[in-house]
Amino acid sequence: MPESPGFAARGVLGALLCTAFSAAPLTAAAAPAPTPPEASGIPFTQRYHAVHHGGIVRAANSAITCRSADSRSAAPCSSLQRGAQGANGDYDMFYVDLDDDPNTYNSSRARLALPADSRVRYARLYWGGNLRVGEQKPPKDNGRVLIAEPGGEYKEVLADTQIAHRDADGSDAYHASADITPLVRSGGTGYWTVAQINVAMGHSEAGAWGGWTMVVAYEKDTEPLRELVLWDGFESVRPGRGQHSVTLAGLRIGPRSVGRAGLVAYDGDRGARGDSVSVRAGDGRPLLIDDLANPADDGMNSTIADFGTTVKGRQPAHVNTLGYDSDVFDIRPALTNGAHSLTFRFGAEANGHFLGALFVQADARR
Repeated sequence: MPESPGFAARGVLGALLCTAFSAAPLTAAAAPAPTPPEASGIPFTQRYHAVHHGGIVRAANSAITCRSADSRSAAPCSSLQRGAQGANGDYDMFYVDLDDDPNTYNSSRARLALPADSRVRYARLYWGGNLRVGEQKPPKDNGRVLIAEPGGEYKEVLADTQIAHRDADGSDAYHASADITPLVRSGGTGYWTVAQINVAMGHSEAGAWGGWTMVVAYEKDTEPLRELVLWDGFESVRPGRGQHSVTLAGLRIGPRSVGRAGLVAYDGDRGARGDSVSVRAGDGRPLLIDDLANPADDGMNSTIADFGTTVKGRQPAHVNTLGYDSDVFDIRPALTNGAHSLTFRFGAEANGHFLGALFVQADARR
């Protein structure tokens, strides 16, 4: 069951942080944590790569939603939450806050479903948002969130790697992440709550957006032998610059494999045509992603969906997440001949979007 070199070393800091904070829950009133280094853009690189029996699951939700339309021509906020087209820049936006803690100003939940008798190999939490909307949030808290396992209390999690922070095009965007493997091993299946994501509320042309995704690689002896790959970074995809690509190399995916890909992205608008996602195995023909939740010309359309169906196990379970995407796609048609590499290409509509994470699960060549 080989793993990529460097994985264990890279995860040590996050594991130590999570272990240290698991003993005593912290509230939002705690002193701000030291901020890790920041960069305006971070190239996509491999975070985790392993071949073993098991798979990848994820839980995700947005941290902010609409409160009222800023224009008479915009659809009612309630219609957007049920799935109508509309962009965050047309609405006054306000935090999602589901917990009973007066010290948190945003919180949302999602169900993590680990298979019975599985063992967590690696877990990572991604979060991000726009700091400048009707208000300007200070970036000092970009690298800190609170998380509560099913039935548990909040624990502080700190980013354990460089934070992306880009101030341009009317937005002040950031993306952060941390290794939370010890927490997920102890917390397991159930509803996880993430709070205090640093995101601004209000109204602006750029719009408010933000959310979180937990990606978990697990091992289970009775499941197929699979390639499990997680890459992350922070890339701005803009129109007029050609398609942006990310290539996952060093794979041994078998012919006619069952495979899926997951993506975390920010600031995609539902109904704004031009966003696209395609995958190519080796030198094969590209497969344009197109399902019921993600049209071929509107791939970044504010959805949290699996194989074209909106994920229900969330609180709240808004269909249009107004600028936050965490989707899982079927890539089996691209794997007919197997693959030693997979290249994902991303196109952008007029306002563009940001890429935060990409993961793949596919049957391994024996």
